[in-house]
Amino acid sequence: MPGNGYGAPGRNFGEEGGRLTYGAYLRLPTLLDQQVLESEPPARDELLFITIHQVYELWFKLLLHELGEIRRAMIDDEVWLARHLFRRVHAVERVLVDQIPVLETMTPQDFMAFREKLAPASGFQSVQFREMEFLSGHKDPGFVKRFRGLTDDERERLDRRLAEPTLWDAFVTLLRGRGLAAGDDDEIRESLVTVAHDRERYDDLWQLSEDLLTHDEMAALWRQRHVQMVERQIGTKSGTGGSTGAPYLRSRLDLRYYPLLWELRTLL
Repeated sequence: MPGNGYGAPGRNFGEEGGRLTYGAYLRLPTLLDQQVLESEPPARDELLFITIHQVYELWFKLLLHELGEIRRAMIDDEVWLARHLFRRVHAVERVLVDQIPVLETMTPQDFMAFREKLAPASGFQSVQFREMEFLSGHKDPGFVKRFRGLTDDERERLDRRLAEPTLWDAFVTLLRGRGLAAGDDDEIRESLVTVAHDRERYDDLWQLSEDLLTHDEMAALWRQRHVQMVERQIGTKSGTGGSTGAPYLRSRLDLRYYPLLWELRTLL
């Protein structure tokens, strides 16, 4: 049987679609059944709020997958793959920032119509977001202790992230594998300067360090836009879940995953 030009000879994608549909493959009935409003009568913008945050969690799941692959690729000196996946990560991180204006179409009045239904839930409790921070390099064991609403599975995931290597650990391993000193921060600084000045020999390492820095920069940009969005919605009111809201978020604006890469600019 001749091929149809879209795959292996003899395959008919129209017929195969009868066995596995688009909706079945993506499990759309289950997915689209997850936006359950808590307000009664239904608040107009609660669907928007739920949808945006569920989409964030889906992106977080993808980012955790890709960042884990990047870590493995750096440890195995597959710099080309780490850089390829970082391009994907950066693209997703831009989407995370670009979703905020969609949420900002909700007025403070419309948010207040259902906000009390959120308590004590809070974005502070996003386990996947904390996993990304731990994996990226900012490990905060205090979060696990402060958050009493964790399930056993969530606590195990966070404990595992605290114990496993970070992206920075993987990058340092890569430096050592290339024969560069990386025993402590002073040695790493010297090696980074060497990499920066010898682009002919170490350009792939330089470009990879830039990818790490962009990841750090995009995370900072998201935190900045997030706190602005929160202030636009609730001002300085306390956040749900017992957090202080915008003041807590502002206290994290100076967080940097890779301070040595930022310091490098001063040393060049």
